[in-house]
Amino acid sequence: MASLDKLLNSDWYDSFDENVKAIFYTACKKADVLFNSTPDSIFPPKNKIFAALNFTALSEIKVVILGQDPYPTKHFANGLCFSVSPLTPIPKSLKNIYTELKSDIGREMHKNGDLSRWASQGVLLLNSILTVEEGKPDSHSKLGWEKFTDAIIELISKQNQHLVFLLWGTKAQQKIKLINQEKHLVLKAPHPSPLSVYRGFYGCKHFSKANEYLMENGKNPIAW
Repeated sequence: MASLDKLLNSDWYDSFDENVKAIFYTACKKADVLFNSTPDSIFPPKNKIFAALNFTALSEIKVVILGQDPYPTKHFANGLCFSVSPLTPIPKSLKNIYTELKSDIGREMHKNGDLSRWASQGVLLLNSILTVEEGKPDSHSKLGWEKFTDAIIELISKQNQHLVFLLWGTKAQQKIKLINQEKHLVLKAPHPSPLSVYRGFYGCKHFSKANEYLMENGKNPIAW
């Protein structure tokens, strides 16, 4: 398979300045070394690492949901935060997201955990760290992915108007400094994990609030 830097959509790559390109190449080079040595224990699969960016063009973004790092369980991570492949059991955090969806807008729970249907509508499902070692959450925090995704968030904030950023959990909320809140709507809530979902994620109504804001600014709502 091609080196990792060749797997990113050219539209995104062409939007980077030289500094962001340098950050991108550094992270890709480090990740490629790991894939070459232990390809079956790094997630998501190499061809899905940039799925969030390749699914959703910069100019088409309406909503940004920020995750932490991919699921460290085989066959779970598919390059979109909180998402899993259609045949994979739905993780607890995603079940909690679906529960809030039903409470908020009456949406019946989806039969699977594949969120590509959101990505295709302009929901950028971006993890801060883009790869992980099997069974070891946060194991790739030193590769440089976070510098790259921070630069992505800044670029999105600068280039677009009237987006909705959904920041769930403390780590996602730390990214607020990268977002121009005069141009965009930022909604914060606890993480939807079983440990914190009852601390304010349930009842946050982020899905209806996001759609209201989009429609107020002349954009089509998301069919959650």
